Parts: sequence; structure tokens; C-alpha cells
Amino acid sequence: MTTINTTNAASTANTAGTTSSTASASGSYSGSGNSSGSVGASLGSSLSQADFLQLLTAQLQAQDPTNPMDNTQFVSQLAQFSQLASTQNLNTTVNTLSSQVTSAMQTSQVLGSVSLVGRNVMVPSDSLSYAGSTMSGAVGVTNASSDVELVVKDSSGKEVRTIDLGAQQPGLANFSWDGKDDNGNQLPTGTYSITAADQGGNALSTYASGSVTGVGYGGTSVGTYVQVSGVGGVPLSSIAQIN
Repeated sequence: MTTINTTNAASTANTAGTTSSTASASGSYSGSGNSSGSVGASLGSSLSQADFLQLLTAQLQAQDPTNPMDNTQFVSQLAQFSQLASTQNLNTTVNTLSSQVTSAMQTSQVLGSVSLVGRNVMVPSDSLSYAGSTMSGAVGVTNASSDVELVVKDSSGKEVRTIDLGAQQPGLANFSWDGKDDNGNQLPTGTYSITAADQGGNALSTYASGSVTGVGYGGTSVGTYVQVSGVGGVPLSSIAQIN
């Protein structure tokens, strides 16, 4: 129902002196009244079932008994109310179903990822956590290159090791680092940053290999994630390789 006819209501209110009410085309109604039937409310910009009933009740109460609402118009308004109720119920049902489906899919994805626990995966990382044993990772080569080079830097940003991977085809170029510098000296444990580039100096993405220690759900912005040793939590979709 988009408009309410209050012409007769205003006339009746002026002669009887009992109630005054106005209804605007924007869908808001205000009035002062008592238990005999006036509705005191302020309607929002969108009509709900309760708002619709308030407007319809106010219209019926304010109509001129000598010139009541046309039956066709009344039936039309009731049909609109029925349609509104059905639409809102359908919307609620669809939202509930969508939420249940999403929850079920999330649960299924987390449970399906449990099989990754204990497996080694290759995930995006710009650092390596050296704990005394050889570390492995990969460089994402986008185009065939005659020379791919990996550089390892310490916490101060100093280059400590350069690893030449040679010519590589597009894909993941695996590498390993034994924790030594270019002079063969053993470096202390800690976190080292890594960068890679092709022979043209174009930066390439780097990856670290680690064991999956757990899986979980990080909310709608993260989704299902895996906990990778030496790296931390990584979205499931970011896994580049499973070994």
C-alpha cells in the first residue's frame, strides 16, 4: 500500500474533536490517542507487517461511517498485506537456509582438510625460520628464465647467502638452504628474509615448505586455514603444493 486516503479522517476529526491523525505518502504515521483505538507510533522509511497493520487500522478507525472505504480498495490492501507477509517469510526462510548451507560447507571443508595434518606443504612466504636444520622452499617462476637467483638476508637486511638456481621453466623452482652463509660459516638460528629475481631483475614470488600442524576456520574474511610450522596460519587456498 503506497498511499493512505485521510480526507474523510480529517473531516471526522474536526467535527467530532476526538482524534487527529495524518499519514504521509512517504510511509510515516503519527497520532495521539488512547485505548479506544488511536495509534501513537512513528513508522520508519520501510513498511513492516506491524507498520502495515497500524496504517490499515488507523485508516479504518478514521473513515467516515457515512462514506466507508470501498470494498474493492479494502480487499486490495489486504491482498498487499498478504503478499508482504509471504515475501518476508520467504526472505527469512532463504536467509536461514543460506546460513545453514554456508555453515555446513565450512564444517565440511575444515574436516576435509584434517588429512593435511602431518603433510608438508609449500605456501607463500618471504622468510625462512631457521632452527638448525636445512630449510626448503621454492621460487615461483612466471616465464622461462636462463638464470634464477635467490637471496637470503639476516634480520638487519644484510645479504648472507646467494643461491643460484640456474635456468628454470615456468612453475615452482625448488631450493634448499643449509643455514650457512656464502663463506660456509654456520649462521645462528632465527628468521631470515628471502627474495628472488630472474636474469632481467624481475622480482619473483617465494615459498616456504613446512609441516601442517593443524587446521581451523578463521571467519568469513579468512575461511579455512592451515597452521604451517615455521610459517604460521595460511589460508587453505594459498597452498601451492602438497608433498
